[in-house]
Amino acid sequence: MRNLISLRLNKEFKRAYYQGKFRSGPALVTYLVKNRTGVTRIGITTGKKVGNACCRSRARRLIRAAWISIREEFPGLKGYDLVFLARTPILKMKSTQLAVVMRKQIQWLLQMNGKKS
Repeated sequence: MRNLISLRLNKEFKRAYYQGKFRSGPALVTYLVKNRTGVTRIGITTGKKVGNACCRSRARRLIRAAWISIREEFPGLKGYDLVFLARTPILKMKSTQLAVVMRKQIQWLLQMNGKKS
């Protein structure tokens, strides 16, 4: 159940940034773009503004844990790329709090795309 398919290439991230829809909040920015693979892939970005290497790794772990906890709620999300961009306030959150924020952002993005989950 832990098998996550990750975005690896810079061009995949850039495609999400330039062609996808996004929703931002104080702790997290979520990008959503349709892909051709038929599976949901995620990418996680943490910049140096988030903190040192330890803080950035913690932010990535939080995002991963939050996504794993809510991904079953979106069965109609197949064929999309999600990119999560961490911001500094994420370090003061728990993964359950982040899951609530992530859920709201993804629901909003799906409504903007005209797709119901």
